[in-house]
Amino acid sequence: MLDDRRRLEAAELLRSAEHSRTPVAPLAGSDAFAGISTEDAYEIQLLNIRQRVAAGARITGHKVGLSSPVMQQMMGVDEPDYGHLLDGMELSEDEPVPVARYCAPRVEAEVGFVLGDDLPGEGCTVADVLAATERVVPAIELIDSRIADWRITIADTIADNASSAGYVTGDGRDPRELDLRGIDATLRCGGEVITRGRSDAVLGDPAASVAWLARTVARFGVPLRKGHLVLPGSCTRAVDVVAGRTCTAEFSGLGSVSLSFS
Repeated sequence: MLDDRRRLEAAELLRSAEHSRTPVAPLAGSDAFAGISTEDAYEIQLLNIRQRVAAGARITGHKVGLSSPVMQQMMGVDEPDYGHLLDGMELSEDEPVPVARYCAPRVEAEVGFVLGDDLPGEGCTVADVLAATERVVPAIELIDSRIADWRITIADTIADNASSAGYVTGDGRDPRELDLRGIDATLRCGGEVITRGRSDAVLGDPAASVAWLARTVARFGVPLRKGHLVLPGSCTRAVDVVAGRTCTAEFSGLGSVSLSFS
């Protein structure tokens, strides 16, 4: 466990790395942050989120990471992690995103959930999620690591706001009109198919990932509110971003969304 001073130092280090686009060495395993725990990492994340909100940022939702068994095994954990989405992370299909704004950006294809009602916290179920969801949307999440070369442990990515950086969403549909576990996803970049996946790669059901998130963040006093976007985890592997290319995520029965890079 870290004391308050070292948690604050870690938060400031990550914040500076993001602002300068200069990634830092992993926190875990370093002498300065020896013994960092998952609890420490979430508190470090919240320190930076509170600082941004105090400076005028608005929380627009949350994202789930490490939602596939393969990623959990690779990171040595048995549950996902989460991060916050802020209004400054919202991107547009109509405006190319400068790659130089980030350290090492990647994109993922996700089925996003837009909440029409607040979600319960403790005890939240898939049925609760479906009842509260106004629509599901095709989404691309832009992830970035302020840790050098993506050499992250679970503590590093949690402290770094689950590697959140940006997101774009398309038009949506009522979730009750779809088999949320059977949506095929294709990620194209520069017109070439780079990777494919399916929505059940996300904890078997992306709605289950949203329910997990609601239960988990409740322990930290964080609610999932009406109007929030929840990104439950990627249907595909992450793909490195290249300037001058457009990436398009296509979802069977749901539509598509694109993001261009400059």
